[in-house]
Amino acid sequence: MDRFAADLPQAPLAVVDTEGRPLAGRFAGRCAQIDWAALRGEWARSAWYRHFHHKRWQYVGIAAGRCFIGCAVVDVGWTNMAFAYVFDLERKSVVGSVSCDGLPGLTAQLADVPAAGAESKFRLFGARIVFSETEPGQFRLQVRGPGGLAIDAELDGTSAAPWLFASNRVEGGTWHATHKSPSLVTRGVAHADGETYSLDGAHSGLDHSNGLLARDTRWLWASAHGQGMGFNLQSGYFGDNENALWLDGRLIPLGAAQFEFDPNHTASPWRMRTEDQLLDLQFVPVGERREDRNLIVAASRYVQPVGHYTGWVRASATDVPRPVSGLLGVAEHHESRW
Repeated sequence: MDRFAADLPQAPLAVVDTEGRPLAGRFAGRCAQIDWAALRGEWARSAWYRHFHHKRWQYVGIAAGRCFIGCAVVDVGWTNMAFAYVFDLERKSVVGSVSCDGLPGLTAQLADVPAAGAESKFRLFGARIVFSETEPGQFRLQVRGPGGLAIDAELDGTSAAPWLFASNRVEGGTWHATHKSPSLVTRGVAHADGETYSLDGAHSGLDHSNGLLARDTRWLWASAHGQGMGFNLQSGYFGDNENALWLDGRLIPLGAAQFEFDPNHTASPWRMRTEDQLLDLQFVPVGERREDRNLIVAASRYVQPVGHYTGWVRASATDVPRPVSGLLGVAEHHESRW
């Protein structure tokens, strides 16, 4: 724990201080309060502005060897949406999925911060996604969808490495904050397309984000978690703020990430590197999930390849690189007008 403490300061209790100023930086642990209405002075924004620019989402990714599960509940202020899918690595395709546009103020509920007792959920007709922290460090995911899609998973973070909390300004918007979890040991079961997938021994990663963002927001993202190792990379609207490596129980901040890929052929190999030379990985997709939405006043173009990472990582520039081989995870190319 002493080694870890030297890497990042402890997360603040609130992202906005007592004088209404947002706190900037990368921190270890979880922030207890995110309230953008508390901003004052040059940072203050009207209720009308917050209604249209406040974006929150809870994402869960589960790497289970034979399958990968991606799931999210998203609240963009004036509307909400949710999706979940099961990707079969052997069949190289999505075998079960649910994706819904919700009704403002009715179908989705998102917590402002990930905390014990908090829920993020979506319900619409036969679709149901519920993610909750039942006890400190203990999480539960339940999904129901068409075609017999059912996911029941328990995620254990009680002995996991520290979380990353990042907070900073965003171009075209105001301020953004995000929590990224380390690898969480997972157990449970998923049913899709007549198949049963055991999630026992799987590893999961959580992304809880909350900010006042620009109407047009774009990003590249990469994430993977396994035994004793995991990472999160982003290039786009939030700069290098959320780039982090988890290695042997230690949280290590990373520098700016470079993504090399063909946006017209996202199923081809990608390469991700960080400028501090702590990470150099190749990502080979097995398949991908993509979705294009056009709601007239809003639009989203999204592709999330699923595949394996190979290469190396290290805790410092003087350390010997640690090999990475076959680490299951995802990459993402996302453009939103919201």
